[in-house]
Amino acid sequence: MSTVTANGTKRRKKRQDVVFPIVNTVILCLLMFITLFPVLNTVAYSFDDGMDAVKGNIGIWPRVFSTDAYRELLNDTAVYRAFWISLSKTVITTLTNLFFTSMLAFALSRKEYVLRKFITTVLVLTMYVNAGLIPNYLLISSTLKLSRSYWVYIIPTMFSCFNMIVIRTYIQGLPDALVESAHIDGAGDLRAFFQIILPLCLPVMATVALFVAVGSWNSWFDTYLYNGSKKDLYTLQYLLRMKLATTQNSSNAANATADALANANRVAPITVRAAISVVSAVPILIVYPFLQKYFVTGMALGSVKG
Repeated sequence: MSTVTANGTKRRKKRQDVVFPIVNTVILCLLMFITLFPVLNTVAYSFDDGMDAVKGNIGIWPRVFSTDAYRELLNDTAVYRAFWISLSKTVITTLTNLFFTSMLAFALSRKEYVLRKFITTVLVLTMYVNAGLIPNYLLISSTLKLSRSYWVYIIPTMFSCFNMIVIRTYIQGLPDALVESAHIDGAGDLRAFFQIILPLCLPVMATVALFVAVGSWNSWFDTYLYNGSKKDLYTLQYLLRMKLATTQNSSNAANATADALANANRVAPITVRAAISVVSAVPILIVYPFLQKYFVTGMALGSVKG
């Protein structure tokens, strides 16, 4: 009797071992399709012919392939200038934010620094008590005189309290013996930070870099507030937003009729909107795979042998 029961239990476990991977795979594939469908649908619309796109019901593949929307978008020289502004400010913002934020995070992670708790409390309060949009605008435009200049993209974004807390928490998880041994060998705090702590912080630094880069690349409101009248300082997101509003107004005025599309070189607002979305998303999609390999924690495991 016990042998029969044991065999039945083994068969049930075997069925569970087979059923669970199948169900799990089906659910994950369904979630992947739900996640990718809007992206693929946007790409399909961007490569579809304008007169055909207004009919709708396009899936993940264009019915009538056309690159008119991209030609309409990329023939404008202002797009390339705005792309350079966005790219340069994203790179500079990411580097400066990582530098100053990580330096302060390292200082506030040291137990021998007597003011670390007070300064941390003051910085954290700024996350909960914000002056608001109008005081920030007056500070940046009137007091700091940064409006209508390229530096308005850089200076206000050189530090992030949230990123500092993330990096400081990661540094506190590293063995204290690393810095102590560096001090015994005669290294100062700067050398210990740059040569020992910073290489071990690559995972969290890559994560924070991705946060900062995505936020800087996608930002357009700072251009709207401070450089709306300086066309040579338009960022790509702000310029594309203006093009989006222009195409939408043109669509509303013409009511998106077939005759209007024929007179507009067969470029429909819906295809231009899709092309704008694709163009603005491609740079981040290119950068992400290079940072993904650093999203592995535990690089400090085994660094101290006892």
